[in-house]
Amino acid sequence: MDLFAKAEIRHTKGTSPVATTANQLLSEQDFEQAWAEITAWDGYAATPLVDLGALADSLTIAKVLYKHEGPRFGLGSFKALGAAYAALRVLQRQVSRRTGQQVSLSSIRSGEHAEICSEITLVSATDGNHGRSLAWGCQRFGVPCRIYIHAEVSEGRAQAMRDLGAKVIRIDGDYDDSVALARDEAEQQGWFVVSDTSWPGYTDPPRDVMAGYGVMTREICEALDQAPTHIFLQGGVGGLAASVAAALRQYWQQGAPRVVVVEPDLAACLYESARAGRATTVTISEETIMAGLSCGEPSEMAWEILEQEASDFITIPDSIVAPTVRLLARPQGTDPVVEAGESAVAGLAALIAARQDPELSDRLGLNAQSRVLLIGSEGVTDREIFAQIMAENDDV
Repeated sequence: MDLFAKAEIRHTKGTSPVATTANQLLSEQDFEQAWAEITAWDGYAATPLVDLGALADSLTIAKVLYKHEGPRFGLGSFKALGAAYAALRVLQRQVSRRTGQQVSLSSIRSGEHAEICSEITLVSATDGNHGRSLAWGCQRFGVPCRIYIHAEVSEGRAQAMRDLGAKVIRIDGDYDDSVALARDEAEQQGWFVVSDTSWPGYTDPPRDVMAGYGVMTREICEALDQAPTHIFLQGGVGGLAASVAAALRQYWQQGAPRVVVVEPDLAACLYESARAGRATTVTISEETIMAGLSCGEPSEMAWEILEQEASDFITIPDSIVAPTVRLLARPQGTDPVVEAGESAVAGLAALIAARQDPELSDRLGLNAQSRVLLIGSEGVTDREIFAQIMAENDDV
């Protein structure tokens, strides 16, 4: 596969065995509470951790592990762990405030406060997966839901949210424009935003979203007898990467893997933040095929964690995404077939690119002993787009 990537290498400062920032912003208690709640949901099951042995051999590394989030709650992505849980926490806070007593998550989930919940509207902006999770959660909890999408979100993904009972509002502009509109209209109408992006004065739902993602990371850690040497994590606003990095640090402490953040070169807000040494917004002039990563403004909370935990930031071009999707769907040797969405393969595409570039591989510390963990963040969430990718000329 002819791949290309560029890297901005930034080595972390010396950190304690459990990084202070990660623990302060996203504590072990946050993760534990999310684990206790989400694993009690109907339909919960750990998703597969796939060992791609033939691919690892072809890349001359010891191991490639791929956490396949396609089966998660039948929603197709890891986002099922985040928005639905954060929605439940918003409802818990609001019902507690209105009743004057602290209510439990289980009482919300069981419908004990259904009448109050039906009067609370939850809203968010999305590229697809986050909104689908929120719509699913709202349907389960009996809560009105409004989802804002931008012009380039596929109609298939929009319909999936409508099918779950959400009102979907499509706007002109990009993802960041939809975030701004959702926030403005929620403030005007007294609705509640459930976002994976934090901003000054808005931190609880993004923290809950990231805590929910910790279920996925705990599943990975409990399935391993040793830490990976590297993890390649998708960028986006940074919530996934920050959550996984924090949870890995807390679990493996000084033995935590090296964190490599991967983004589209068309939407590289974390890459530019690493260069600037502070959270930095970029203008998106062209949408990337990796729809879930098309974010120009980083989450400030996520950036605070990544600034301490991430070692390397890499951007990749769209041209390498479809070949990587096909590579998973038409695997080498005895590796299993994995049907993945466009955003799911960013880490794998960057890994392959790095192993084809000796200088980049060396700068990332990759060698024959490397054990690399990848987060397959989504399965096929739009069958039409997947079919188009699979129909293209296979250049693998």
